Amino acid sequence: MEMKKLVHLLKSLTLVVLLTNTVSAQFELSAEVRPRAEYRHGFKKLIAENQDPAFFVEQRSRLYASLKKDKIAFKLSIQDIRIWGSDKQVYKPGESLNGMNVNEAWASYNFTDVFGMKIGRQELDYDNARFLGDLSWAQQSRSHDAFLLKYAKNGFKADFGAAFNQNSATPEYGKLLSNYYGFGGANYKTMQYLWLNKSFKAGKVSALVFNDGKEAADSSVQYSQTLGLYGNFSVGKAKIEAEAYYQTGNDVTKKDVSAYLLAFNVAYPVSPKFTAKLGIDVVSGTEIDAAATKSNSFDPLYGTNHKFYGFMDYFYVGNPSAIKGRNVGVIDPYLSLIYNFNASNNLLATVHSFSSPVDIYKGGDTSTPAMSKGLGTEIDLVYTIKLPQGVGVNIGYSQLFATESMQAIKGGSIDLTNNWAWTMITFKPGLFKSEQ
Repeated sequence: MEMKKLVHLLKSLTLVVLLTNTVSAQFELSAEVRPRAEYRHGFKKLIAENQDPAFFVEQRSRLYASLKKDKIAFKLSIQDIRIWGSDKQVYKPGESLNGMNVNEAWASYNFTDVFGMKIGRQELDYDNARFLGDLSWAQQSRSHDAFLLKYAKNGFKADFGAAFNQNSATPEYGKLLSNYYGFGGANYKTMQYLWLNKSFKAGKVSALVFNDGKEAADSSVQYSQTLGLYGNFSVGKAKIEAEAYYQTGNDVTKKDVSAYLLAFNVAYPVSPKFTAKLGIDVVSGTEIDAAATKSNSFDPLYGTNHKFYGFMDYFYVGNPSAIKGRNVGVIDPYLSLIYNFNASNNLLATVHSFSSPVDIYKGGDTSTPAMSKGLGTEIDLVYTIKLPQGVGVNIGYSQLFATESMQAIKGGSIDLTNNWAWTMITFKPGLFKSEQ
């Protein structure tokens, strides 16, 4: 988005602010600036000999505007994502490598007190964000261009969503024939889902049915279906979270899919300041010698995968853990410890022990003895500081102690130190709020 367009947008928002002083409406305007510095030495994949570590600062800058009036609600979020120094200090229009885009732009209308619709570019974030998440950790986040019908009454919620995607390579006036998308597996061509949720005094349960249609290389649309159950409950002081997903249909390469994900954890406050969480995730994978037409690899698709499977993103974050094109999945028992020094400072420490649910062979050669299924141990540390006026600081360090089996999957070297360090500062002030 050019600066001139941004100026016009700010003028429009100013007009909205003035209008809220004369009509019965609620208007909010806020901003966010979130730079994050990262040192990567074995992040996502093992570092190899003669490879230098990466260091950079990436920044997210956003402007949020929302309006509520009677039955109507509206939200607009524009963002600029850039790596420091990727633009020259002095540049002309057209020379910039970065630009602004729309993170969210949606409107909703309530037909009744319990039933309404929501349409436009929006974040889809359900339950613990395992399968549908806003991916807020990534500076750009994830948004969907979708239509939703929403129902909520007496602790019961039901959302039905649908989308049909088409790229803009051909201008609108040229779209007279064909619906070729051309994004392959990077995005769905079409999708539909139904999410049901019921809240109880002790917790809540949810059910999800998701139909995902992706365009194959020959432009045919291949459909997969994911069925999921999620629940969290309180039993005394303990909080229990459990989920199960099954995936069927066909993937974008036309393979028949039969895959699953199971997860369970228990969190318990050992003391007023100290909480321990013990859990396990089991994500199915495909055997190296499986039939070429079969896939047993579960795909979490549109979830916030950075939240799970270790913060160094060795699994499911644009980073397949595969041999011969077959994703091996992961088994991940973990222990998380959270210590709250006070209301504004806490330390999170998590230990993951990764292993493969399928056999691993060096170079994918099944004529050789199978290797150990153990993939390695990762330690994640995150220190969080909350400052006044909407400012937060996060400092993180992670280290992976990988095995030869992980090296067989990822390449690189297990003899080198594989670690990652980062610091993120978030400024998110409220700029204006009108309530009448």
